[in-house]
Amino acid sequence: MRRTLRVAAYAMCVRDEEILLARWTDGRGRPEWTLPGGGMEHGEDPYDTVLREVEEETGHLVEITGLLGVDSVSRTASRRFGRRTDHHGVRLVYEARVIGGALRPEVGGSTDMAAWHPLAEVAALDRVGLVDVGLRLWRERPVTGRVTAAADE
Repeated sequence: MRRTLRVAAYAMCVRDEEILLARWTDGRGRPEWTLPGGGMEHGEDPYDTVLREVEEETGHLVEITGLLGVDSVSRTASRRFGRRTDHHGVRLVYEARVIGGALRPEVGGSTDMAAWHPLAEVAALDRVGLVDVGLRLWRERPVTGRVTAAADE
């Protein structure tokens, strides 16, 4: 079985009881909201990754105000030609605040929209699990820097 590792960095941007999210289309063609951010380029620091990705996906310039935590996910999936892949994703979640730029969609990238959503309405959105992880890290600020699976139930 093939093994893959992806390290990515994401931003939790909350202001005036709203959260900044980007919309991407999953492998099944279904749009879902996610935290702005994405994969590190070779040799790139995760801090620089999140700054770059937020600007690419939302148009906003952000300042990192802290590291909220790390989310680690592992899943096995079928790929092309019936090959199975054991994928491990390591996702660093930073807290950030907008310091400039203007909200706009990404051009030619993995997302097609960026928007501010009221925190009270996030539960009703079609979203990836990382949004909930980011919200928990932001609200709970666990000393360990991670949320536990038992609390997810």
